[in-house]
Amino acid sequence: MTNGKKLRLRPAAGIKTALIYLLVILVSFIFAFPCIWLVLSAFNAEGDLLTLEGFFPEVYSFDTFRRLFTEINKYDYPRWFGNTLFVAAISCVISTMLVIAVAYTMSRYRFKSRKAMMKATLILGIFPNFMNMTALFVIMTQLHLINNLWGLILLYSSGSTMGFLVQKGFFDTIPGSIYDAAILDGASDLRVFVSITLPLSKPMIVYTALTSFVWPWADFMLPSMLLVDKSSWTVAVGLNSLDDSEFSIFAAGSLFVAVPIVALYIALSKYLIQGGAAGAVKE
Repeated sequence: MTNGKKLRLRPAAGIKTALIYLLVILVSFIFAFPCIWLVLSAFNAEGDLLTLEGFFPEVYSFDTFRRLFTEINKYDYPRWFGNTLFVAAISCVISTMLVIAVAYTMSRYRFKSRKAMMKATLILGIFPNFMNMTALFVIMTQLHLINNLWGLILLYSSGSTMGFLVQKGFFDTIPGSIYDAAILDGASDLRVFVSITLPLSKPMIVYTALTSFVWPWADFMLPSMLLVDKSSWTVAVGLNSLDDSEFSIFAAGSLFVAVPIVALYIALSKYLIQGGAAGAVKE
């Protein structure tokens, strides 16, 4: 009731709203279906992708998870998981430091060829990554880094600096008067970066760390090209080597792949909504 009168929803508006909700539900189901199927398949006692009948397995079992971690001679999933975690963690730390340093330099300082470097970065970003696979393989062969986890770390860390433009845009939003005030107070460039820029940039640092971790954690192309021995495989390469009859093992392994990413996001998500330069200007 509003002013003694009932609000009436027009039929056309009601139909439009119902169609919108129906479309949202349909799209959500399409995106959620593979995830739900993967979870249910991990508990499927049959484990064969080609003979899986129906959406829900007829028999549920935890045996796939036991086999995943105990049948090391066949799967060696613990070693694959450890290799992936090692590469992703080290690459995350190095990449985050490099990207933040490059982005801050491009945002804070003005020097010759600065704009040319940013334009070149934009142009190179147009080309897909698989175009340089042959060149990378030849270079890593000459450096004797084939079948070496440190070779992967080198590639992930060195290539991460190409994505500094997002971080640079964030640093551009920090008021220059903050830097001017710090310099007038006698702070050095390093002190300004460590004591002022980094505390104000927690959301961007967290974003950079998350993306730097997810890329090597989920990547398949580079590990499949550089890692030959089964003992040096990452999770992506190892799970891809399984055949259709071991789909339940593949599903169980895929579930554990998501655990570190979800845990890292939960641990760092609070920093995504903190920070910023609002109200930090020294007058």
